[in-house]
Amino acid sequence: MKKIILDCDPGHDDMVAIILACASDGLDILGITTVAGNQTGDKTLLNALKTLTLIGEKNIPVAGGFDRPLTGKLVTAPHIHGLSGLDGADLPDPEIKPLKIHAVDFIELTLMKADEKVTVIATGPLTNIAVLLLKSAQIKEKIERIIIMGGAVYESNITPSAEFNIYVDPEAAGIVLNSGIPVTMVTLDVSNKAIFTLEDIDNIKSLNGKVSRVVSGLLRFFAEANIKSFGFEGAPLHDPITVAYAVDPDIIETELYHVDIETKGEYTRGKTVVDVYGVTKKNTNAEISVSLDLARYKDLITGAVKKFD
Repeated sequence: MKKIILDCDPGHDDMVAIILACASDGLDILGITTVAGNQTGDKTLLNALKTLTLIGEKNIPVAGGFDRPLTGKLVTAPHIHGLSGLDGADLPDPEIKPLKIHAVDFIELTLMKADEKVTVIATGPLTNIAVLLLKSAQIKEKIERIIIMGGAVYESNITPSAEFNIYVDPEAAGIVLNSGIPVTMVTLDVSNKAIFTLEDIDNIKSLNGKVSRVVSGLLRFFAEANIKSFGFEGAPLHDPITVAYAVDPDIIETELYHVDIETKGEYTRGKTVVDVYGVTKKNTNAEISVSLDLARYKDLITGAVKKFD
């Protein structure tokens, strides 16, 4: 069983990532940590607790982390995720409490006492993970791989050149990518195609269970926001691809490239500069997603919702 820590900023697609991770028999979730991104840190932490309460998972440790990036001001996405970060349906009040420890300290302690290497899945800005790596040099030896939802080769969604998670804290992303730890990046080039159409969402609603009713409402809000903002045909479920990859690595195809993060550009701050043609001659530092088995992906997510219904 693969041991994981999920660092996230719920967020509609992060919410689905949590559900998918909890539904998988092949993953051992050592903890869930949160970071500011899709909404402020207090809201993303609350949303993680609400999601776990919705699906009846009350024994997974949860710790809140940074509420701002390493430098500059926090950027959030209320136009996509709403004022709560999970607009579109009523989630239950939390029946679990977060740990009284910072996310970075929790991750460090958890990794150090693990008897085998752990996979870190990060579906939000990389602030927590970057600070962890800066704080503890020996922690790298405890991490099997970092799976990131972030960046893009060709696409963008917050500026003409940047993907949201990387844009919120590009300095943190640079630290993670230059850490020497194996990294897999699920990029917008693939995740923008991971569309749950309104028909797909109606199919989840038709399950008519306690979880599917809530999830379908959330996904419809998310879909309508993406239709309005980007002209998509539904809800692009970016973040759960990271978990799907941890469950089944064959669900995406990846290629090795060198990736740098632009932190100073007037128009390009937060851009993931992917050396597709090898012109820099730099060593590769990330596996980049290039395709997704969408049918298999949809089945995994629908099956996870069914399981908790």
